[in-house]
Amino acid sequence: MTSIKEQAAISRLLSFLQDWDNAGKVARSHILDSFIETNQGKTAPELEQEFSQGASLFLVRLTTWLRLTYMTGSCLDKLLRSIGIFLSAVSSNRYLIEFLEVGGVLTLLEILGLEKIKEEDKKESIKLLQVVANSGRKYKELICESYGVRSIAEFLAKSKSEETQEEVQVLLDSLVHGNPKYQNQVYKGLIALLPCASPKAQQLSLQTLRTAQSIIGATHPSIVDCVLKVLRTMHLEVQYEAIELIKDLVNYDVCPALLRGLVDLLIPSVRETSKLQPKILNDSSVLQLTAQLPVFLQQAAAAKTIGANPLPRVLARSNTSLAQEMLHLRVVHSLLSAMGNTDHSNSQRQASLTLQYFVQTFPVVEQHVRKSMGEELYQLFLSSPENLYMKIDSIQADILAANKVNVTRELHLTEACSSMSFCFSPGNEDQNEDTEGKE
Repeated sequence: MTSIKEQAAISRLLSFLQDWDNAGKVARSHILDSFIETNQGKTAPELEQEFSQGASLFLVRLTTWLRLTYMTGSCLDKLLRSIGIFLSAVSSNRYLIEFLEVGGVLTLLEILGLEKIKEEDKKESIKLLQVVANSGRKYKELICESYGVRSIAEFLAKSKSEETQEEVQVLLDSLVHGNPKYQNQVYKGLIALLPCASPKAQQLSLQTLRTAQSIIGATHPSIVDCVLKVLRTMHLEVQYEAIELIKDLVNYDVCPALLRGLVDLLIPSVRETSKLQPKILNDSSVLQLTAQLPVFLQQAAAAKTIGANPLPRVLARSNTSLAQEMLHLRVVHSLLSAMGNTDHSNSQRQASLTLQYFVQTFPVVEQHVRKSMGEELYQLFLSSPENLYMKIDSIQADILAANKVNVTRELHLTEACSSMSFCFSPGNEDQNEDTEGKE
């Protein structure tokens, strides 16, 4: 038989549940306020004690009301926070299973796609999905199986709140860890986010991609084109993250394509640079726009990525073999052409700083650059590469833009001579004689 104390507790629980069942929207909102204030941070055993071992009876009412009203947004933030108290409580696995059994994950994902729902409510939905994902691998798989990656990624791209977007990043980061079955799906979703219109979403996606790349260990072919296009951005924080990702990607099989793409960006196509020509001829106010033409932003970023000074670790400076590969791709010719781009001073500056490294490191480059520039311009370049763009005239800019420098032939000859020297060195001759003697 139950004691009088237990009977009283059960009576209070039944009375509370009856009040909830009979309450309208306003009254339920007050009940939720009181519940949140009283039970925030409690463990599952403490919640059971609070509800006389019947906490699940209240949770099922919350989840039922959620499924009935989430499309209207009625008290949605309080409702999600109340459910969150159950799901995030210590030893709350039973509550989590009960929530998932009634389609909780699908409901949370659907909330993200509803236009009428407030941003703050969607943020609470993301937080609940974080709780689900952090509960273990099978729960991460459940989110992914419910087309969660697509829903979450689309919400990140459309969200107007940076704080909410940062919460989404935490969720995506959780989904890429300890989720081998679907980690590639998350990886591809992050790549798909790179062309989106939100700079914050691009920045966060690039950051998370670096983590995902190290976990997966293999690359997707589309990543090269996507990350290079991000270099067109006017947002320096996004450009910085793109450059950091590029520095990671050169350690993977996409390195040749990546280097080729960077060098190609140093000379924008005629089609790209001619887009504004008709407007420029007819409207003098458009002249100001050429300095921010995306293709020129991309050109400057490419030069900076290849080897300019402001970066603590850049491709050419961090790896001589990468620099040599870029020489074969005619990077010197492309850098000189960028230095002659009077439409974008930052391209000129970054290209000049990068060329300085190649001139100082490779004698063959120094010879060709000196010959191409002419002694006067070359000395001007040596004295102040960072400010060269402010000192050259239009004729000198044309000389740079029209250069024909090609060091690849000398590189091939040098490499061939080095190979022959190694083959016919005294040590190798002895080795060959020993081999012949053994035969």
